[in-house]
Amino acid sequence: MHEFNPDDKGPLDGVRVLDMTRLIAGNMLSLQLADFGAEVIKIEPPGKGDPLRAWKDDGIDCHWKVYARNKKSLTLNLREPEAIDILLRLVEGADVLIENFRPGRLEEMGLAPDTLHLRNPKLIIARISGWGQTGPYRNRPGFGSLVEAMSGFADRNGFPDREPVLPPLALADMIAGLYGAMAVMIATREVEVKGGRGQVVDLSLLEPIFSVLGPEALTHKVTGRVKQRMGSGSNTSSPRNAYPTRDGKWVALSASIQSMAERVFRVIGREDMIDDDRFRTNPDRVKHRDQVDAILGGWIKERDQAEVLEIFEREEVTASGIYDIRDIIADSHFQGREVLVDLPDEDVGSAPMHNIIPRLSATPGTFRLPAPALGEHNAALLAELDIDANGLADLTERGVI
Repeated sequence: MHEFNPDDKGPLDGVRVLDMTRLIAGNMLSLQLADFGAEVIKIEPPGKGDPLRAWKDDGIDCHWKVYARNKKSLTLNLREPEAIDILLRLVEGADVLIENFRPGRLEEMGLAPDTLHLRNPKLIIARISGWGQTGPYRNRPGFGSLVEAMSGFADRNGFPDREPVLPPLALADMIAGLYGAMAVMIATREVEVKGGRGQVVDLSLLEPIFSVLGPEALTHKVTGRVKQRMGSGSNTSSPRNAYPTRDGKWVALSASIQSMAERVFRVIGREDMIDDDRFRTNPDRVKHRDQVDAILGGWIKERDQAEVLEIFEREEVTASGIYDIRDIIADSHFQGREVLVDLPDEDVGSAPMHNIIPRLSATPGTFRLPAPALGEHNAALLAELDIDANGLADLTERGVI
């Protein structure tokens, strides 16, 4: 089991981040910074905290434990002027501020970017919203599911004879969080290396997930067509699909280059397909993908998954089993690479979660802190502002913190 070591230093040691966000996107962004040593201070409402704390599985806040590792918690009731004053004082010593209020709310709170930059000209302000700070939809609810629907993702996801499928996880938020971390690092370099001023990062959930769909717009212009849902198939290569095996399991196969497709046909004893006009080239196979899948799927369906994978591995066919979380935990590669790490946890003893990504040889990320209790760091952080124990008690009693 890995241990938390508060004294470990990562490459972002010395970078202070004020995270005012809720739920996934902002926490995903700040997690990337926290894992590499940034001091991330979660600003949370007293008594409730980040709503992510309420996402529980059998009474355990699993999402919070993962996304809030390496962070600190400070409670501030931002409806109170004193809390706003405390936040502004913290801004003076911060490098980054992240927020995901609806567009315009920060200004209504007296925390407009211009105001924040008066306190700290080098502050980087990452503003996360569903649709962006500008545009006709800026005031629409910024839920990830709506973005996943309107981005084009859902229309491409699923099977052609069934409804579009929204992802079973906060995909738009996660992608935006990763883009956001990169944007913050770009802005940080501008400040630290080039001596520039702080700036605003306008990060919508919409544009990141749209970008990962690839050349949809260009393809539409060139062909005049709208790509249809393919299930686990592909509009661009064949064979490529998820195929059931005799024992009720699944194999994923992708032969996206000509030599691999020919190898697959030889392995299943159908070398004749290589010279068949229907299957000779990839465009031919894509046009006749149903026939390709029927032939290949029929061969796979006659065998158990282990046999199929043993044959494909021996013949160097690009295929794998389709894993659930039990398979992932048991797999030797996941274990050998420590894709999952166990961290100490007061509720479950040890908490398995994804390792720090990416892996850096000289300046790796570190595990310093478990996910904080609500307001766990109030005393230590406010002491930096010369608020003593009596002041802390007074602010608590009056609902400021």
